[in-house]
Amino acid sequence: MKAGSKPLASEPFTPRGVASFAHAPATRLLLFQLLVALTAASFVVWFIMDSVFPVIQSAVQTLPAAGEVRSAQLDWRGDSPRLLAEGRILALGVDLDHSGNIHSTADVQIEFGREEIWALSLLGYLELPYPAGPPFAFNRTELEPLWGAWRSTILFFVALVAVISLLAGWWLLATLYCVPVWVLGFFANRDLNLRRALKLSAAALLPGALLLATGILLYNFGAVDLVQFGFIFGAHLVLGWIYLFVSLLFVPAHPTAGSVGNPFAPLL
Repeated sequence: MKAGSKPLASEPFTPRGVASFAHAPATRLLLFQLLVALTAASFVVWFIMDSVFPVIQSAVQTLPAAGEVRSAQLDWRGDSPRLLAEGRILALGVDLDHSGNIHSTADVQIEFGREEIWALSLLGYLELPYPAGPPFAFNRTELEPLWGAWRSTILFFVALVAVISLLAGWWLLATLYCVPVWVLGFFANRDLNLRRALKLSAAALLPGALLLATGILLYNFGAVDLVQFGFIFGAHLVLGWIYLFVSLLFVPAHPTAGSVGNPFAPLL
């Protein structure tokens, strides 16, 4: 690439395209970030609608007519242990004593005990105590209309949180990466300052985000399992680093690069 050549930033999918954002207006980078974030958020929403919400809906409909959580304890009016609903990815059940008698093939099993909730998966398990605040319903009569009224709102907030989290995460990581990128660009005679290195670092994270979003879609359709999705998650981080350093080679050379003459020329 010739010194001073600054191509229009039009795509963040190739190293040359990512490099072009170093000299592009910040608003153009923000536009592409927003498009990628909206795409990723839509995949997350689709995943929840297709693989999570149906299980929750079935579980709510299976609950007994009475029951609540009071004083940080579950007042359960049905059989225990009991599998409420199960899908390929999520299973919900009640086991007051966590006896281990609920056997599910789902990737994640949520088990409601007498004093705490267990979340079990290949990664291990997490214990969450019930809140000690006011009592809340744990029965079909009250939860079914609430679930019907709030499910759309929940999806909206999931999408909103996903978009905001991605944008904030990208700029946070870009802030951490920009100084090393600027130093490397200095020694490689690239036309970079800290602001341009920041934009380059932010743009380099977009291909990895698209890979992760695609992984979520493949996991939802059953094309990959939980372990394979874990590899995709790790790969999306590595891909960002690869794009970051390879794209640096496509940043235009500094205007003064190669203009300094041989200091020993008069002696030859």
